[in-house]
Amino acid sequence: MRAFLALPLPPSDAEVIAAMGDRCPVGRAVAEENIHLTLAFLGDMSKADLSEIHDAMGTIKQQAFSFSLSGIESLGGHGGHALALGADGGAALTQLHDSILSRIHGAGVVLERRRFRPHVTFARLPGKMNSDEQARLGEFLKREGTMSLPDIPATQFTLYESVLTKTGAYYIPLEDYELQSENTPYPAT
Repeated sequence: MRAFLALPLPPSDAEVIAAMGDRCPVGRAVAEENIHLTLAFLGDMSKADLSEIHDAMGTIKQQAFSFSLSGIESLGGHGGHALALGADGGAALTQLHDSILSRIHGAGVVLERRRFRPHVTFARLPGKMNSDEQARLGEFLKREGTMSLPDIPATQFTLYESVLTKTGAYYIPLEDYELQSENTPYPAT
């Protein structure tokens, strides 16, 4: 089973981001229900490994926080294969990512090493674009490139299954892990 851990976005923010994907003149928009900020891509996992990861995620104790999205980034190498909004959650977002990886490693699950570049993907681009598509994409980037969404609350993170189909992937939430409210005391971990 292909799986990943991510921050889900509030529906109102996911709607705004998905609409941006709909306005992108080339490629394919990411469906509103698939909008998220990936914290860790797990890849193909056995049920036993997913169970270990689930147990490990339940031990994470971290305060809820906010993050912002701004500026369009091209992901996937030269020319890019996707468009995304860059994310800034400061030390809290990095701490959550690091805690997740530490707990996964502690559970004995080995993941492919990937640099953490927090973002929210809103469009998938074709492998090759003709000059007209490149020009339309350039105009879109000029017009939309400064898009920003401040203060998006991160109150939980979610374990998702990724199901691949001929028309693209869709994601099934498997488990939610609540982040602590400011009023919830807990020991530091």
